[in-house]
Amino acid sequence: EVRMVESGGGLVQPGGSLRLSCVVYGLQFRSYAMTWVRQAPGKELEWVSSINYDSSEALYADSVRGRFTISRDNGKKTLYLNLNSLRSEDTATYYCAKIDRWPRTWSDQGQGTQVTVSS
Repeated sequence: EVRMVESGGGLVQPGGSLRLSCVVYGLQFRSYAMTWVRQAPGKELEWVSSINYDSSEALYADSVRGRFTISRDNGKKTLYLNLNSLRSEDTATYYCAKIDRWPRTWSDQGQGTQVTVSS
């Protein structure tokens, strides 16, 4: 059974930073590209960023490029997302998932971690 466990969310002021983590179980992690997606209240799921299996390629949505950084540690089976210069519009539940077709077709997303940006 594939399972993704996200953590690291919280309440942060505008301009602040967070680091999200996603530990992956039941999957040959090093063989899969991975992605972060998010869902703001009342909105559809939005793709945020994807990274390929060996970290040689990473893609970002225009809304987060230059502020967010995706990374992974294959030895720890963990995916990361560094969030900097946070804005109120980044408020959402963030999910990790495995990529089925590069770069934006995914499945097996986890339960998510909540990020709230507010003063």
